[in-house]
Amino acid sequence: MTYTADPRVDAYISSLPEWQQAVCREVRELVHTADPDVAETIKRGNSPYFVLEGNICALLAAKDHVSVFLYDGAIVPDPEGIITGGHDNKTARTVAVRQGETINAPALTAMFKQIIANNRAGGWRKLKREGSFPKP
Repeated sequence: MTYTADPRVDAYISSLPEWQQAVCREVRELVHTADPDVAETIKRGNSPYFVLEGNICALLAAKDHVSVFLYDGAIVPDPEGIITGGHDNKTARTVAVRQGETINAPALTAMFKQIIANNRAGGWRKLKREGSFPKP
């Protein structure tokens, strides 16, 4: 997959322990695979964000896991049950990945694709107002 890497995102990832680097690299590849127009940037200090007509996701490495924040307004279905936190959050939900765990790549990619489609349709806030989104 070819995409324009933000050197600040590279720096963030390379500063992490090896297992967290691997998780972040995999998530990065998945989000870029979901749509080749995805861009990456740094927001809120030093957190990597992936954007396309709005936020798609962000990465945050913690001591014992990597959080993938999905900016979906809790409207993207989660049939595989990969969401680990933020079920009642109005803005973002979380997929936490711990050392040794495998990312459910098909499920996460499907969620990225739906978030991107929602962004292109005006964003989850607009879709919620209109009631024109799939119920999770």
